[in-house]
Parts: sequence; C-alpha cells; structure tokens
Amino acid sequence: MRIAPVAIALFAMSVAMPAAGQTLTVTHPLPVNSHYGAAATAFKEVVESRTQNRIRINIQRSDNERENIEALQIGTGDLTITSTGPVGNFVPEVRVFDIPFLFRDYQHARGVLDSAIGQEVLTRFPARNLVALAWIENGFRNLTNSRREVNNPNDMRGLKVRTMENQVHMQAFRALGALPTPMAFSELVPALQQGTVDGQENPIPVIVANNLNQVQRFLSLTRHVYSPALLMVSPNVWNRLSDADKAVFRDAAKAAVTANRNRVSQDENTGVEELRRRGMTVRTEVDTSAFQQALAPAFEAWGREFGAQAIERIRSWRPN
Repeated sequence: MRIAPVAIALFAMSVAMPAAGQTLTVTHPLPVNSHYGAAATAFKEVVESRTQNRIRINIQRSDNERENIEALQIGTGDLTITSTGPVGNFVPEVRVFDIPFLFRDYQHARGVLDSAIGQEVLTRFPARNLVALAWIENGFRNLTNSRREVNNPNDMRGLKVRTMENQVHMQAFRALGALPTPMAFSELVPALQQGTVDGQENPIPVIVANNLNQVQRFLSLTRHVYSPALLMVSPNVWNRLSDADKAVFRDAAKAAVTANRNRVSQDENTGVEELRRRGMTVRTEVDTSAFQQALAPAFEAWGREFGAQAIERIRSWRPN
C-alpha cells in the first residue's frame, strides 16, 4: 500500500509525456514516391529534428483508409493521412467539400480549407474521438475506364465505377447514369483486372503513382470533384504530448501541407503527359456544362442536406 503513491506518480508521468526514444507510425495508402509520401516525409523530418529524435516517426503504407481511421479512434494507430472519402462516415461535416464542381481551381480549394470555413470543420473531429492536424490534399479527381472515351454523361451510362465509401460521390455517379461501386482502395486494382468494375476516379497524382494506366485505357479530365485529405492523430497519442511537443506536431503538419501541395502541383503539371507516354488515351476537354446539368437534382438534395448558404459561402470565397 505504501508504494501505491509512487506507482501512481510514475504512471501519471508516463501518460503526460512520450517516453525517450518513442516511435510513432504514420500510415497512408499510397507509395512512398507520392504526394502523401511527401507529406509524411516532411512531417517526419520536422518532428525528429525538433525533438532531437526523442520522438521518431515511422512511415508505413496501409491501403485501407477506413481501418486506419478506426485504429486512431480505438488507440491502436498513431497517425494517418487519408482522403476525405471515408472520413464523412466518422465526421459528416466534411462531406460538404465532396460536392462536385464546388471549387473553381486549386487556389480556391486550398484557400477555403485554410480559411475559417475549413478550420471550423476541423474543430468537429475531437467529438468523434479524432484529432485533425491539417488539411492536405489529393487533388481534382478525373475519370478513367477500360471501355470507352467519356466526354459527357451519356458516355457514362452503364459504366461500373469504383468510388470511395462516400455517399456524396455515389449519389453523383448515380445521377450521371453510372453504377457506383464503393470499395476500399486496396481492392481497386484487382477489381479492375477482373472486370468487377470498368473504371475509377482519382486525381492525376494517384493515377500516376499507382500505375493505373496498366489496368485502364481511357482517361477523361473531368475534374468533377476536388478531393481534400487530412493528417490526423489519435487522441491517445495527442493527449500524451506536452504542450511543447504539440507545437512541434503543428509545425510539422504545416510542413507536410506545403510538401504535399507542392508535389500535387508538380504531378498535375507533368502527370497527363506521363500517362500519355505510358499509353493512355487522354481526353483533356469534356462537356462540363452537361455534367453539371445532369447533376441538377443532386445539387438540390445537397442544398437541403448541407444548407444552401453553407454551400454558397464556399462557392463565393475569394482571397482577401
């Protein structure tokens, strides 16, 4: 009984700060040489440098984003980088950013996420037992398939398209006449190889990094959705950090954002020609107005779900 106070004090110290030499793992679903890999590497470099390697970061590829998020919630995972596709199942407020044709360009999308609009959404995560350190990005999503060129919604009728586990995306593809098939990213390539689905939609950096040209023939630059991503940490980890270490993590997250966005911009500039070089047939111009018209009923539904004013606040954002 006399040693109990000592044991309690030691336990409290272990909870309050990371142990010397602690290693944390950040998972993400893409290859090392990717825009997610760039973010993870930048985060790792800042954390290890600023803590003199007292906290080390291990980077691990893990293709199932939903499982990675769940691991943070239950405390079996440390950090993860994930698209917002599955995040809406945990934090519904992020779904508003998945509405098609919401953002004009990268400046618009990045500006909104960095503004009070995006930062307000990040405050919703702790209530779902998650901590979101920063918005990073996947990029504008484009359609690939193995059957035909796609220029307008009529070309999409009957196409089986893999989507993320995201109700907004699935509703959009149904409105366009396609057959959305949600599945984890880890299942995508086998599904394309076996013909379970005809196509998929992802940003150019993802298509290039994962060599999807090997299982897809046609690429249409639909740019139908801007796909944000998040760097998140488990509350189990976050609550053990000292205030000083939390500041290090926040600075490391800012470095991750910069590295991620720079890599996305680089891949956007070179990726289309690279995919052409690899043999894909690329349609650079599509009938965007026809896609938007076909989505009119869905836009009405999203206005009711998310609030027309909230959507207009995003659409009308301009830099100061």
